[in-house]
Amino acid sequence: MTEALIIQLIADYGIGDPAFAEVIQKLTSLDRHIRVSVTSVPSFSTVATGIWISQFSQVNAFPGLTIFANTAPRKVFNNHPETTDGGRLLYTKLDNGTNVVSVNAGFCLSFIRKEIKTLHVVDVPNAGSQFRSRDYYPDAVVSIANGETKYIGEKISADTIPVVPTNLIGFVDGYGNLKTTMRQSQNKFKSGAKVRITCNNITHMGIVVDETYKVNDQDLSFAPGSTGNGDRFMEIWIRNGNAWKAFNEPKVEQEFSIETL
Repeated sequence: MTEALIIQLIADYGIGDPAFAEVIQKLTSLDRHIRVSVTSVPSFSTVATGIWISQFSQVNAFPGLTIFANTAPRKVFNNHPETTDGGRLLYTKLDNGTNVVSVNAGFCLSFIRKEIKTLHVVDVPNAGSQFRSRDYYPDAVVSIANGETKYIGEKISADTIPVVPTNLIGFVDGYGNLKTTMRQSQNKFKSGAKVRITCNNITHMGIVVDETYKVNDQDLSFAPGSTGNGDRFMEIWIRNGNAWKAFNEPKVEQEFSIETL
């Protein structure tokens, strides 16, 4: 029996949006051995897309896994070479065997920037359809997932991928925890330090800890979360509470600041 190929589809279509079903239908019509899992990120958020590309490609990854990401705001980003076409589709294969196929927009590929050894343009049309991820991209994704090279085009420098700021809200999980773009290695505050965190024009006092649960009920902590593999992302977290609501529901990619008391 042929082993199934796994595609992790990350897109900003919206939870339950039939667009996911259309893309899955196209992918599986091209190869009946493919299984597709989906993750929805906030509209136009290349930061959230980049975090989940990193997480899926680094944690419990395996040869035969393909990450297919389509978040394309179709706008110009500062210090970014791509233009308003939403970015071209790019391909890289990581050392652990994971294929990553993603639109090159904003910070989509920034969180795996250090892991990229070679980066290539995927030879597919990027204009002529309102729904490129259904009409054009699946053929290339399935081909790459099967180890073929016919869609892999010119090599480009990974230096064109922008570096991620460390002061953004990266994702809001189902418990209201605020995953930030700051890695544990980038955190300069010592465990036990009392801090003032400001986001969305709201300020709360908290404490820096090395594990989120090392605070009392309803206390706010700034601690490494469960995402980020060997260098975890710091999270703003309220034990048995909801940090997202406490900061008046900040949007993903909104800035935060932290300082000692």
